[in-house]
Amino acid sequence: MPKDTGIGASPKRREDVRFLTGKGRYTDDINLAGQAHVVFLRSDVAHGRITSIDTGAAEAMEGVIRVFTGEDFAEVGGIPCGWQITSIDGSVMQEPKHPVLAHGKVRHVGDPIAAVVAETRDQAKDACEAIEVEIESLPAVIDMKAAVKPGAPKVHDELAGNLCYDWGLVQENKEAVDRAISAAAHVTTLELVNNRLIANPMEPRVAVGDYTSHDDHSTLYTTSQNPHVIRLLMGAFVLGIPEHKLRVVAPDVGGGFGTKIFHYAEEAFCTFAAKALERPVKWTSSRSEAFMSDAHGRDHVTKIELALDAEHNFTALRTETYANMGAYLSTFAPSVPTWLHGTLMAGNYKTPLIYVNVKAVFTNTVPVDAYRGAGRPEATFQLERVVDKAARELGVDPVELRRKNFITEFPYATPVAVEYDTGDYHATMDKLLELIDRDGFPARRAGSEARGKLRGLGINSYIEACGIAPSHLVGQLGARAGLYESATVRVNATGGLVVMTGSHSHGQGHETSFPQVVADMIGIPEDQVEIVHGDTDKVPMGMGTYGSRSLAVGGSAIYRATEKVIAKAKKIAAHIMEASDEDIELKDGKFTVAGTDKSVAWGDVTLAAYVPHNYPLEDIEPGLEETAFYDPNNFTYPSGAYACEVEVDPETGKVEVLAFAAADDFGNVVNPMIVEGQVHGGLAQGIGQALLESCAYDADGQLLSASYMDYAMPRAHDFPMFAVDSSCRTPCTHNPLGVKGCGEAGAIGSPPSVVNAVIDALASGGHDVGHIDMPLTPARVWHAMHGGTPNQRAAQPAAHSEETTHDRSVAGAATNV
Repeated sequence: MPKDTGIGASPKRREDVRFLTGKGRYTDDINLAGQAHVVFLRSDVAHGRITSIDTGAAEAMEGVIRVFTGEDFAEVGGIPCGWQITSIDGSVMQEPKHPVLAHGKVRHVGDPIAAVVAETRDQAKDACEAIEVEIESLPAVIDMKAAVKPGAPKVHDELAGNLCYDWGLVQENKEAVDRAISAAAHVTTLELVNNRLIANPMEPRVAVGDYTSHDDHSTLYTTSQNPHVIRLLMGAFVLGIPEHKLRVVAPDVGGGFGTKIFHYAEEAFCTFAAKALERPVKWTSSRSEAFMSDAHGRDHVTKIELALDAEHNFTALRTETYANMGAYLSTFAPSVPTWLHGTLMAGNYKTPLIYVNVKAVFTNTVPVDAYRGAGRPEATFQLERVVDKAARELGVDPVELRRKNFITEFPYATPVAVEYDTGDYHATMDKLLELIDRDGFPARRAGSEARGKLRGLGINSYIEACGIAPSHLVGQLGARAGLYESATVRVNATGGLVVMTGSHSHGQGHETSFPQVVADMIGIPEDQVEIVHGDTDKVPMGMGTYGSRSLAVGGSAIYRATEKVIAKAKKIAAHIMEASDEDIELKDGKFTVAGTDKSVAWGDVTLAAYVPHNYPLEDIEPGLEETAFYDPNNFTYPSGAYACEVEVDPETGKVEVLAFAAADDFGNVVNPMIVEGQVHGGLAQGIGQALLESCAYDADGQLLSASYMDYAMPRAHDFPMFAVDSSCRTPCTHNPLGVKGCGEAGAIGSPPSVVNAVIDALASGGHDVGHIDMPLTPARVWHAMHGGTPNQRAAQPAAHSEETTHDRSVAGAATNV
């Protein structure tokens, strides 16, 4: 029987009541007395030198309070990067200043040049149009490989070139990998692109700055996944505000997908301007503004080589990747194609030798940073596409080739610096095959062929590293902050609890699942547990929510703090019942003395904690509140096996996803309903990347996919009903809840499944197509079937030619109409 409460139950999300009734409180709902509005003037050229800015006409317009330019921020720190990467030669990455407002040069379309603060937003917009800016246009560099060639235009004049870093993992493996590939019985080679994406959360970014002069205190209300990190970065490195003088509040946040992790210039500006003007300043992004100011995702160009022996065992893997950083280094950008990507190149397989090389490149495009999965989708796509291609070249079953090379003994130290604690990839694959009825596929394919369609089945296995930590490890890898999590559990006299967590919910359901953990431990109703998050004045230092770390790290901190509360409560209960605290048991909200009928209720003990009339103060302090900081000793390693069935119309190249199945191993599951929803959301984003979404620039750096007319977002009718199984096969061995993380899995496992299915469908029709780059628009699929040019190399995320870019844009737009 399914559980009704506690861990393993599926109560409805309590936060949905306010969201569905229009009572959510988002940042844009915050309007302060005396509030002014800011609008940013953004560059319409990708690369240029600012020769003059005339703000006189704008400053004279009705309602304008002040116009700010880069000169006002010349003495202010730049937007900091939170991770430092060291190159193969031992040098640290090139790290240019990222100004709050462009100073001297503009480096991408959307780079903020000036900001108008006015009484109303419309007045600020009108005044922005009156600012006269002269920009000496410079050649833009968009193509990553062209950017690192001698003589390429420099994005940053002060740097040696556009190469941010040249990173290798594991460098000691390189020569052995080269030898193994040279000696292999078979080598499969694949060149591919992981297309640039725009995150598009439901709620665009908003920032409201406030300042009170009597106590010299600044407050920022913002759409953030990690308010404490914003406080640290902005206060210490940009504006020089002591943390005790700076409060950051992230109320209800309508989705993030990674794009709201980072510290943005608009947040620093509103905080700075509020103090300068001594009145609140508010900015609300438009959707079109978000396209050219929010960090983009993915954008890798990769060559991967897989070596196999005569028995089809994987012997070596070698990859070379160019990763686009955009014009500046965003908060976590350097870590995404390196430590969040290279370390996952073993996948589920016992490949003994692996070498990964990543060249990060500056271009005149919007900065690129973590997007749902952050490095792991890129690794999985490379690996699972080359494995599938190898199976096709060798004429073997793609499932059996994977099974033959699965890791079976744990813990398993990979050749790329991580150790998997547990897993059962065969069991997960067994479950997938059960879900998809593979034996019935030939009949389904025949039915499609009878209708003039080509049907394909794509299989994929994935593993990811979640719960980004531990601090001692990531510190060695270049992280400039610890990646622990904190929680305070405060018990009221009447027995209710307030849990203050450094994790932040922006769609994950924390207000439902976190109480399930605490209530299960104590044995009280979940409605007695309240969750507080998103306010640096109320919550201990925390690192926020990203990388599927909420339960594995944040939930473990809550678990540890609750353990401390229970331990103290047992001492109080022992005193009340005149027993030893070692003999006290807590179950179903009642303390009992083991082996007796003596008991006392949870509420009686919590009241006694605050009315300490009758226990020894020298042994027990009054009150019942505990704090815990949890820093895990390893990542968690969720894994899964996915399958996709598609139909391709050979006349048009249109792909229809007919069925999709996902079998995941997330360890212990706290709320199955929420987990299923997380998987569904990830699958939608991954399938969207595979078939529809792509961010395209032309050769001059103009963003061609700058609205929903040109950027093709998936819709409900693009998906079938998903078959999802998240049964626990192997609990995590190193956190107290045994959980692994689930929020990004769908976006990691689905893109290669879709592409594998399309390649399989085309093969069934006699079209030997080795690879098609995402998104698999009808135009691309049709051209691939007919030997046309829009294939992998002619379709870089950052365009390689005007003709290519035009093809990508038109194809994407046509799909969305």
